[in-house]
Amino acid sequence: MTAASVELSEAELGDRPLFDRLLNATVPPNWPPETAADALPWFLEMLRGNPGWLGWLSWYAIRVDRPARVLVGSGGFKGGPDASGMVEIGYSVLPEFQRQGIATEMVIALTQWALSHGEVTRVEAETRLDNTGSCGVLSRTRFRSVGAGTEPGSVRFCLDRVPPSVSPAQQA
Repeated sequence: MTAASVELSEAELGDRPLFDRLLNATVPPNWPPETAADALPWFLEMLRGNPGWLGWLSWYAIRVDRPARVLVGSGGFKGGPDASGMVEIGYSVLPEFQRQGIATEMVIALTQWALSHGEVTRVEAETRLDNTGSCGVLSRTRFRSVGAGTEPGSVRFCLDRVPPSVSPAQQA
């Protein structure tokens, strides 16, 4: 996974050959994923205005297990942790790379990255109820359903930071 920078985001929106070179990967002609396309200008605007948000917005998933590196998906966060320590993730994989475990790997990587920051106490995600693939990814990565999402027909999932266990000596 590669965090989107201003330079990468600008190239993604306006200079495909440069985007390929900066990522050192082949970018498929059907890039970006349909569910991510509308957010790209917002990510760029947020990166320009908030340099400290690098990593808290968009990431690129590059398949490296084959001779040619290929951009296969994107994921990220809607910003840094809120006052309660919550971040929300999203992810999308190009259709030809779905059902290969890539979304699962992305969610694990994003969650581990977020939880490596001490201020993050919860990672949340929202998906459509009829998106069984996404619901399965979240369940397999230890997220639990916590009820209806913000949109009709959606469901919300969360993964809470597990507090360190208290040793018997500390309990005495």
